Amino acid sequence: MTILIHVCFSFLSTVTFGILTNIPKRALIATGIAGTVGWMIYWQLHEMGHGIGSANFYAAFAVGCVSIFFSRRKKMPMIIFNIPSLVPLVPGGPAYKAVREFALGDNLLGLENLMIVLITAGAIAGGFMMTSVVEKTIASWQNKRRARLDKEETTRK
Repeated sequence: MTILIHVCFSFLSTVTFGILTNIPKRALIATGIAGTVGWMIYWQLHEMGHGIGSANFYAAFAVGCVSIFFSRRKKMPMIIFNIPSLVPLVPGGPAYKAVREFALGDNLLGLENLMIVLITAGAIAGGFMMTSVVEKTIASWQNKRRARLDKEETTRK
């Protein structure tokens, strides 16, 4: 039952944010799927004992990969899928707690929550960066392969 709740709420939060940011209607379901995949990877890794940083990194990497897939399939910019899909991963709770603790004068607890926010944001950025590196590497290999095949085909003629 817990998994079903996580799937439903991660999908709904992603799609709702997509509606609020006015992404095209034909991208909403795909965006919800990307957000759900990211959240489920994060949640499963966190449940298995991985730290917040590594769980967010792998989740962001998965969101990036799924976003690439949907952007090519639907012939739309990848950012349409990336931004709403990150909503379940954004550390809003710890950011609020950090500001609250600083306002109440508990700087130590505020710094602790601030570190959680920074680690999470850095891991998300790193996951997206790795997605970009992998995508460019694969594209480079495909281009070299195409060029080699074209060259072989022209030498046969």
